[in-house]
Amino acid sequence: MSQVTYEQLREAVDGGAVAIRSSLTLASAGGPGSKVMPPTFGVADSAEHKYAVENRIVAGNQISKTVLLDSVASQANRMEEALLDGWDLGELDFPVALVDFADCDDLEDLGRLTSLEAPHRLADAIFRDCLLEGTLFRLSTVGRAVSNATPKNAAALLHYSPHALLFGMWDSTGPKGGLGSKFQRAIVSEIVGFDAELGAAVGSRIDPFDIRKGATGILPSSNADEVWTFDKGSARKGKEMRPSEINHGNIMPSIDGRAGGVTISEARQTVVLSLPALRKLRFPQTVEGVALDGSTRRDAESAARTAVAALGLAALTYQQELDFDLRSRCLLIPTHAPRVELVGRNGETPQVIELNREAAQAILAQAASEAASFGLGFGEREIQLEPAPKLLELLRRSRRLATKEQPVAG
Repeated sequence: MSQVTYEQLREAVDGGAVAIRSSLTLASAGGPGSKVMPPTFGVADSAEHKYAVENRIVAGNQISKTVLLDSVASQANRMEEALLDGWDLGELDFPVALVDFADCDDLEDLGRLTSLEAPHRLADAIFRDCLLEGTLFRLSTVGRAVSNATPKNAAALLHYSPHALLFGMWDSTGPKGGLGSKFQRAIVSEIVGFDAELGAAVGSRIDPFDIRKGATGILPSSNADEVWTFDKGSARKGKEMRPSEINHGNIMPSIDGRAGGVTISEARQTVVLSLPALRKLRFPQTVEGVALDGSTRRDAESAARTAVAALGLAALTYQQELDFDLRSRCLLIPTHAPRVELVGRNGETPQVIELNREAAQAILAQAASEAASFGLGFGEREIQLEPAPKLLELLRRSRRLATKEQPVAG
């Protein structure tokens, strides 16, 4: 097994492989028999449970009852979070758009939002409603270039938001609405638990003051900090509340089998980077609009696609190094080192390659440099936006509404 190189990656992207695949077996950090908590989903009241459970065929044509522990969308978000971590550390260099609310005194708690965190990446309505050098983003040079980018001419998106070519993007909030360009997701990952057995959740609370549920006269206070009052003069409109609605009183022991966690024999993360998906991306011209043709275009497109693939390798490596604490009571630990493979098209045994953080950094840097030599490189590291006044006003109005609708604690 050898450390993967830029040349090896480029050869795979050019047609030497169909996919780059990683398979990692995981176990509950609590050991055999300990529960893990899958994500819950909205279901009918009559549903047996709130988890995504299904039968899957596993090795030897055996059928296993599986439970989804982390979805494709959630895994994409975790990979983007990992890339952002590498970007913030200065280890990974690629363009990221961001809007910062630090200068807005009443909204500074919103902090910074980047295109690696926004739900629709650079096409998100949040960026649409921001300004770039005083111009609404979609009317700026960068915004127009992003709006006009298509899979058949993806140079602008590579230049301003290459991770959108990796994780996919639908420009449904731009000037073309639902006809906006769609870029398919090239990297897919999920975590599934096998041989799932559903458990039950139990709950109770003992009030040290033993406040009884029959206590009367509790009213919602007009002062949000006070929460509740007995004084009708300082109460706001609303019916009397029970002690449990203000977090007092006992809660009888209960049992719920619809979201009580699961035990599993093992879990598995499977990551697939589709190289044919990258080969569908075309780059007929440079970022400056200079037409490419002949062998120059072939080499340029190869370099551009390899740059996106290199970003995928970095996402894979950095995400696995952030570990697998998926949510409360769902910490998974690897049972072996990650296995990364180049998967061919003819059924031959996949080629196992070695990939670590340092190799991913070096390959991404070289890939970006090679693409830049053809006029298809990454743009500036930061695309700094500022919230438009109308976006700030929308946020303020929403907060005022949320304050009025704020439920009483409990």
